[in-house]
Amino acid sequence: MKRPIENIASFDRAYFIGIGGIGMSALARYFKSKGWKVAGYDKTSTTITDALESEGIAVHFEDLGENLPSHFLDTEKTLVVYTPAIPKEMKELLFVQAGSYSVMKRAQVLGMITRHSKALGVAGTHGKTTTSAMLAHILNESNQGCNAFLGGIGSNFNSNFVSHPTSPWTVIEADEFDRSFLQLTPYASIVTSTDADHLDIYGDDALFLEGFQAYIDLIDPKGFAVLHKDISLTTNNEIRYGLNADVDFSGRNLRVENHAFLMDVTTQNGAWNSVELGIPGTHNAENALACIALGTKLGLTENLLRSALKSFKGVKRRFEYHIRTENRIYIDDYAHHPTEINALLDSVELMYSNKKVIGVFQPHLFSRTRDFFDAFALALSRLDEVVLLPIYPARELPIEGITSDALLMKISASKKSVLQPSEAIEYVAKTECEVILTIGAGDIDRIVSPLKNRLEHE
Repeated sequence: MKRPIENIASFDRAYFIGIGGIGMSALARYFKSKGWKVAGYDKTSTTITDALESEGIAVHFEDLGENLPSHFLDTEKTLVVYTPAIPKEMKELLFVQAGSYSVMKRAQVLGMITRHSKALGVAGTHGKTTTSAMLAHILNESNQGCNAFLGGIGSNFNSNFVSHPTSPWTVIEADEFDRSFLQLTPYASIVTSTDADHLDIYGDDALFLEGFQAYIDLIDPKGFAVLHKDISLTTNNEIRYGLNADVDFSGRNLRVENHAFLMDVTTQNGAWNSVELGIPGTHNAENALACIALGTKLGLTENLLRSALKSFKGVKRRFEYHIRTENRIYIDDYAHHPTEINALLDSVELMYSNKKVIGVFQPHLFSRTRDFFDAFALALSRLDEVVLLPIYPARELPIEGITSDALLMKISASKKSVLQPSEAIEYVAKTECEVILTIGAGDIDRIVSPLKNRLEHE
């Protein structure tokens, strides 16, 4: 008989099934920082699992079944955390579920942790990782500080977890996948976008939007929501932001001057001219507006916000420069939805309007490729040259007729091809395009270092 989990402090060790995930590894680091024993399983070795092991967290890559490490056989003191991405027939998962362990999804654990602080959520189909990292950096630069669970490796922290011993704030990336964000009770939240995604979970656009409305309804009555101008959600205490719009916090006149990315901001209390952002891009300008709005509401000053935005270094794999010279630009980006690809290309066109652009894109999930097939083709057709990698399946089985070759047929770019990763590296190394993009959320990051090395050699 499993006992109900009333207080997470009744445990002193955590075992993770799927520890290498970006959200799971942040939780593992959190419990490690609290002095718990922490270990876990993942399918393959990655840079994340390497980092966890270097921090003293044991990770293994074979399914041990009932033969868990000895420290974690005490069912009274062990909290087991798993991710929905783990196959249901995985033997370790079946063993802990059948026994007297306390077993929780990552989102449930995160919800319990944040109920003991003031949670600042960042939700949205696009932009939540960069925005949550930006918000965490801003608070970290202030005298308020924060704890933070991020969906990417923040370059200012070189981690996806930020710890502060006394801050009342916890910044949390509120993930809509598997309706995870409905486990949270935010004091306040940014919502960047509600473009439909994860339709394999939600069913249709209307139900997807209902999920976001349910999340907004969880906000503390004393708190508030910071919503993008195009979002149709409703709440009693809201602040709106956006570019070139008559809203509470507006950004205009985006420009590059002396290699600095600037915008003019209109706030509820006046105008801030020439706000410099540490990372470029129209989408990052909107992310910054959301953080300015939330930070202002929390009492942060204009000078603090300006300084923190200027020193923000971004997130790994979000508009991340790998080569930045006069004749060659190489940017890697996590974009895996048509809206995100369009935002990436809008930023590239703003900054490099006279340069030819080649993009290497790895579609992520058969279902997402099917659901947004025409939109992907339209977005990728904006590139001067397109290279597609085979679809990254993640948790899915193939869907008949949904392939990278089929997608290529719909793309109108004059130069286009489907290549294996190793072939793409060699092909792109010889390109005459001045701007090179690698795009996607699967394992395309594995070609980044070898491609960078080849480009520098060429």
